[in-house]
Amino acid sequence: MNENRRRVVLYGDSLILAGVRAGLEHCPDLHVISLDTSLDNPMDAVRACCPATFIFDMDAVQPGFHLSLLQQPGLRLVGIDPETHRAVVWCGREEAAVVAADLIDLVDERVCRLGRNSDAAEQLEI
Repeated sequence: MNENRRRVVLYGDSLILAGVRAGLEHCPDLHVISLDTSLDNPMDAVRACCPATFIFDMDAVQPGFHLSLLQQPGLRLVGIDPETHRAVVWCGREEAAVVAADLIDLVDERVCRLGRNSDAAEQLEI
């Protein structure tokens, strides 16, 4: 594995997340890791992977699961709600995205470099 590739960790089993995974796997500078949803402690597994981005099904985690991950510097969190087809992104910047390709750009850091500074989470429709 090329050590310069950014790690993206996926957690969940929705069809949307499967599509995101398929799209991200074609990005040569990303190393995509899927975590098994049957893990007893997924938080430890996420931390052990040292990802640049953590994308998860909001239905697959307990409420507030992501809050302790917000303390990891530089980590982007993307929570996907498979029922509403919306994503909430926590990366310290507000981003505009309206299609799944925008989510790939966000993970690929192109969008975050262009974003406006903000501590608010942005909701995306995917």
